[in-house]
Amino acid sequence: MTLFAFAEKEEISTHQSNGDAFVTCLDGVGKITIDDVDYSLHEGESIVMPAGHPHAVSGEENFKMLLVVIF
Repeated sequence: MTLFAFAEKEEISTHQSNGDAFVTCLDGVGKITIDDVDYSLHEGESIVMPAGHPHAVSGEENFKMLLVVIF
């Protein structure tokens, strides 16, 4: 479990994980890209980034998220 805070336009580039990743937006708006498809994540919304699929995360504005990875 990890808490992340992104400044606007700050990003984690495309990568893969061996575990399923569950993300919940705590504040702001983030962009989650999974398999080259973009999703906007707003406060209170969640998304799953499946294991083995390329994904990236960036702040569309200041953005806080909670990440839980299940291995």
